[in-house]
Amino acid sequence: MSTVVETVTELVTPILEAGNFELVDIEFVKEGKNWYLRVFVDKEDGINIEECALISDKLSEKLDECDPDPIEQAYYLEVSSPGAERPLKKESDYERALNKYIHVSLYQQLAGSKVFEGTMVELSKSHLKLEYMDKTRHKEIEIPRDKIAKARLAIKF
Repeated sequence: MSTVVETVTELVTPILEAGNFELVDIEFVKEGKNWYLRVFVDKEDGINIEECALISDKLSEKLDECDPDPIEQAYYLEVSSPGAERPLKKESDYERALNKYIHVSLYQQLAGSKVFEGTMVELSKSHLKLEYMDKTRHKEIEIPRDKIAKARLAIKF
């Protein structure tokens, strides 16, 4: 399915660049019996529903013009904001998240846990450092970047 993602990336990039939007992520997934092509976009001051609809219309036109059709099965196209809990995928995402509250899932346990939420207080090529609460105690943990399965912004309650 990566060819679908690659093709859609090539098609949507000029549309996004023209409007100063940023491509956050693309996924092509089957849920139940339906396929979904999800394109997550953003811009510096946030994206609104009208902008999502405009990008969706333009991308839909580009996909319809492709011959042969890059997506053989029927699917639903969804263009949306990544939301408040935006995933951290690119290096620039991590850099923007410095000193912000994030959620990190690991491939294997570190200090007895595979999940941490806290404020990222340090970032390097090899690791990030989180300040987090363990019950009533403030703690710090250094997490190797190659151990991170997923990371995203999080909302602190």
